[in-house]
Amino acid sequence: MSRRIMGTLNPGNSWFARLRGLTLRLAAGAAIGGLFGAAAAQAAQPAAAAVSPSTGSAVTVSGRGEFAGMKFTVSQTKNLTNQAVQVSWTGGTPTTFAGSYFNTDFVQIMQCWGDDDGTVPGNPGPSRTQCEYGASPTTNRTSWPGNARDDTRVVTYSADPTNYGMDDTYGYSPVPGQLGEVPFKSVDGTLITGGTQNNALYNYNTTNEIDFGRTGADGTGSEFFEVQTSNEAPHLGCGAPVTKAGVTAPRACWLVIVPQGHLDVDGQPYADHTQVNAGSPVSSTNWKNRIAVKLGFNPIGINCALGSAERVTAGSELMSDAMSSWQAALCATGTVYGYTQLGEPDARARLIGDGKSGLTFTTRALGSDEGTTAPSDKTTYAPVAVSGVVIGFNIERNVRSSAPDSVKSLSGTKVESINLTPRLVAKLLTESYRNSPWGAVVTKFSGGVGKPTAAKGYEWALDNPAGLITDPEFLKHNPEFADLAVAENPSTDTDLIAAIGHSDSARQLWEWIKSDKDARKFLAGAPDEWGMQVNPYYSTNADINPIGTAFDPLRDDYPKSDPWCTIPSASGATEPQCMTDFHPYVDDMQSGALSTRRADTLWKSSWDALASPPAWKSTGPQLVGQRFMLTITDVASAARYGLQTAKLRNASGAFVAPTATTLTAAVATASSTSSGVRTVSPDTTKAKNAYPLTEVVYAAARPAKLAAAARKDYAKLLRYAVGAGQVTGPNPGELPPGYAPLSKTLRAQAGSAAAALADWKPPASPPSHSGTGSDSGGTGTTPPSATPAASPTPSASPTPSNSATFDGGTAILTTAAGTTPADPPSALRYAVPAGAGLGLLAALGAPFAGGARLRLRPVPLRLNLPGGRTVPVLPRLTLPAALRRLRLPARGGKDHTPRG
Repeated sequence: MSRRIMGTLNPGNSWFARLRGLTLRLAAGAAIGGLFGAAAAQAAQPAAAAVSPSTGSAVTVSGRGEFAGMKFTVSQTKNLTNQAVQVSWTGGTPTTFAGSYFNTDFVQIMQCWGDDDGTVPGNPGPSRTQCEYGASPTTNRTSWPGNARDDTRVVTYSADPTNYGMDDTYGYSPVPGQLGEVPFKSVDGTLITGGTQNNALYNYNTTNEIDFGRTGADGTGSEFFEVQTSNEAPHLGCGAPVTKAGVTAPRACWLVIVPQGHLDVDGQPYADHTQVNAGSPVSSTNWKNRIAVKLGFNPIGINCALGSAERVTAGSELMSDAMSSWQAALCATGTVYGYTQLGEPDARARLIGDGKSGLTFTTRALGSDEGTTAPSDKTTYAPVAVSGVVIGFNIERNVRSSAPDSVKSLSGTKVESINLTPRLVAKLLTESYRNSPWGAVVTKFSGGVGKPTAAKGYEWALDNPAGLITDPEFLKHNPEFADLAVAENPSTDTDLIAAIGHSDSARQLWEWIKSDKDARKFLAGAPDEWGMQVNPYYSTNADINPIGTAFDPLRDDYPKSDPWCTIPSASGATEPQCMTDFHPYVDDMQSGALSTRRADTLWKSSWDALASPPAWKSTGPQLVGQRFMLTITDVASAARYGLQTAKLRNASGAFVAPTATTLTAAVATASSTSSGVRTVSPDTTKAKNAYPLTEVVYAAARPAKLAAAARKDYAKLLRYAVGAGQVTGPNPGELPPGYAPLSKTLRAQAGSAAAALADWKPPASPPSHSGTGSDSGGTGTTPPSATPAASPTPSASPTPSNSATFDGGTAILTTAAGTTPADPPSALRYAVPAGAGLGLLAALGAPFAGGARLRLRPVPLRLNLPGGRTVPVLPRLTLPAALRRLRLPARGGKDHTPRG
């Protein structure tokens, strides 16, 4: 309703601004509550241990048949989870095209399940019926580079229908009018024999297949392939526990490579090179050249023994991959360390409000958030990880026709590096490029002459660049892009995918932006050197901002402040598209990295009139060779999914990429607070090799609120984290790529914190409300030590127990038996409606709260998940910073830069 009203009222009226603000609070509160509930339901699926690509298990294999001269290398084949692995090749023939279609000499990659079918003794591999392939788009194929044979499971031969591709089994369909297709058989026995292109098990939006891998002029090529576990692809079952001869182990799968050459599907040379005659890789003739590589997986979930003592941890997403790895090794200690991902501001508020909530991962000290105060009792802080925020990207060279031949030879290849300044990132986050508010500027023709015309209030966008790669500032630092093009729409070079919610990572990014003089001036309304202006809804100058108040860049979220909505002409739509349709949020940084790896823009660009109710929907991934995706993610997630990462300009003026070396260099410049928490300040990081968005994660606890057994268990976790947990590697228990090992100083600090936690004694005359807390279960102990131990000492097997627990106790049944659709219903089914309801209550309370920072009281509805993980069904909600810091409009300094 608010969308329609906003088009008819005058946004300049103050009463309207208040009305709109209240309406947006109501809608945002309900929507965010619903999203949290949905996230809780999604998180209930077992998660595999996060391990990033590694060279320790790389495998190189030779091609077969006409491709015997090629060699293919898979970067990691063991200890896999849902991640990306790099598949590279040499010795190939350069790819040729028939128009825009891939014609000859390209590579296709897929994932398969099953035992060796025995057909190729020299290269064991699966049956072609057990491979996830053929889910190319069924509509809007105008620009798709496939011929509906080479990207499907159809095995008829279009040039000679009587030939049926010489397939030895599936070339003919007994159903009149239906094409012959290679069926797909699921791990559970489900058999799909027709309509395989978008079937009930996998489709265009979920498949991990690579239909077209290009071989360059030098005979080499490379693709990042998303490996899927049984969580993402239940029909493959990879990593799920399988028992054979009394031994239970994760199910192995296969990565299968099928090169396409110059032979047609009947094994004969192409007769007509002007059209694409290449057939499906799963046809019998092409399958004869397949190369299979076996894939080994980590167990899905944490297979700790029943009855293991359980301790909860919660907080920073930066710890997600590390905790997933450490949890598996820590099972041997007899304690399960559950982990709940929460935004750091909310995790700190939780620990302040309830010190018995366990160990909290944070990058800032308690009381550092506006409107909060550190508790009076002691808080211990142990540094456990060094990571950071990155701009991850997936960009392929879409070369302009005017480019020199040396550039054209790189067409379709991946861009490995880009340079970004704080102002460039500010332009993306503030939706200031012309194509960001999609449809606000359109070309109108009169007398055969086109003239750009802006909607009312969007005149500022007329002379702004369409997107990042036409921005003179970007081209100044990235001259290669002068010869490259991009599809002009809101999902490419105007979009920076960001996570919903509040986080220290968002605050670090905004602090980096605010530390830059050029970025501050831009936000205040001053055009850049080439005349580009900020979207006024994000201006820090209240005189420019249409809502009458200044945008505050000292924040911990990524707001969508522009209220632009439109119904595109000729779309047939009855509902408008708005900025969250053009630039949707993701649940967290890891989700952003995965969407970027898949080149899934999430842009809801297609009106589905047949949906119930009709709605805007995403059309799926971007086209091969034209991908352009940017996301805000963390170093570990970028490594996990094989994303390239931007070099960011630091305070010294150097462009620096996130590496273990540059993260460590930044930590060396960090300032320490009285609590001992070190924070990297982007505006004071003068070291030339320091990465500006580095963060140190601390494990915080309030020992006075914890029982002695709990304190000792948490101390044991800390000692492991800074001991054996600092060895980088892909194995469970090691430090995944994406983290810099802790320095000797930080490890010593953590060891001292662990000893202080384990040995804490109440003061001689403790306040009546302090106490020692109640023991919530678990008896594991570790002798106190100020020096980190190399590894934990395994304890005896605990007595099994199947009683569910909350905030401690014994762990419930783990994922050894898997999670199936037959599992009984749980409280998660109420997560979305209940979350929406609480979000609505939070929004209703906002207008009456004055300037105080508002937070809902914690709701004690938590769900224990297999393997010791827990999820907050109704997590503590934090209102947007704009609502938490209500203030009167104020003018800034002479350059309109906000004071302070």
